[in-house]
Amino acid sequence: MEKERVQRYVTNLEQVIRNTCVDLRETMTLFQGYSQWFTAAERTIPPGIIIHIQKTYKGIHGQLTKIKEINQLLESRYRPYYRRDSLRDREITEYGFQARKLYAKFESVLQAMEAKRALEGKEVNLGVVDMPIPSHWFRTRENEITLLRNLQGLYALDYKTGPGVGIEQRRRVTGNKLRSLSLFALSGEGGVLDDLQSRMRLREYDIRERCTKEELRGALTHLREISLAETEGVIRRFMGSGRVLKTKGLLFSIQSQEDLGREILGSADNILKGMMNGEVKTIPI
Repeated sequence: MEKERVQRYVTNLEQVIRNTCVDLRETMTLFQGYSQWFTAAERTIPPGIIIHIQKTYKGIHGQLTKIKEINQLLESRYRPYYRRDSLRDREITEYGFQARKLYAKFESVLQAMEAKRALEGKEVNLGVVDMPIPSHWFRTRENEITLLRNLQGLYALDYKTGPGVGIEQRRRVTGNKLRSLSLFALSGEGGVLDDLQSRMRLREYDIRERCTKEELRGALTHLREISLAETEGVIRRFMGSGRVLKTKGLLFSIQSQEDLGREILGSADNILKGMMNGEVKTIPI
């Protein structure tokens, strides 16, 4: 009985390690996104990004410490009941190395920015305002971060013109201050959405995520002025002509970070339920 009790305890500890590793992977993805965002920002620093990098790095350190302490306990007291996972250990070690490397680069860039601002006689006020987290439009944190990054840097994203388009037109398109985002939700039977998802072609700054078997969500980034009719046309092309009557699409027009906090975004599922198959509806915010 004692042996079985100890074995159950060891099994529970191993499960804690596995769960913490899953959390660690998610946190590392978030941390890498924050770090790349910061180091690529140059002079324009999104509000609160420094605080989030520091907090996320602290979270990674806490997860690594938790795993290390449990491993030490298992090795020292329960070795006969425990088989160490060498592949997982290497993965954890690599995460620790990557996190330290990214954080060292972050600190180096931050110091350089502060020194440059001091030489220019400008006040250093980085990270004082906390960066709001996007709405829960997507389930994965990676897509949420990408959504917020695209929205905050909407006028810094590169507009790739086609061949034969001159510089003057490029300047007009990027400088008209009419860029926007469209959040979309497509609803239909699982098989229909599987087919739709396989045919859907997105551009560089667009996002797509399968939220449930019956719902697919995404975000379209518009780097030029675009009408509601054009956006709805994009969604109808996604839906396809053959199965359009088996799906329905909902769009929200987004132009500012504050729009992501609107209560109506949380009502998307209910709005879709009240729509007819084949219908596409746009709701400006």
